[in-house]
Amino acid sequence: MRLKDLLNSKARELLADIVEMDVRPDHVHLFIQCDPPFGIHRVVKRLKGYTSHVLRQEFPSLTRKLPSLWTNSYCVATVGAVQLDVVKRYIEDQKGQ
Repeated sequence: MRLKDLLNSKARELLADIVEMDVRPDHVHLFIQCDPPFGIHRVVKRLKGYTSHVLRQEFPSLTRKLPSLWTNSYCVATVGAVQLDVVKRYIEDQKGQ
């Protein structure tokens, strides 16, 4: 899927690691590990901006069908080592639904 490829390549460029990913028709779950001083807010903003720009160039019909590809909102939560497996399992379980 093109969106997954774009997200992974941009994350690598930002020195962030997408540990788990689930792309749905109306939302995306990303479990990202990034450098805290760089900030997760910067990673999310750049992932959204980059993917929106590239996808609208490659698929011009998106420009006519949707006012924007992403909303300004997103949810961020930090996890420790104990919660790591729980979050990974949650995202993996979403794929089967």
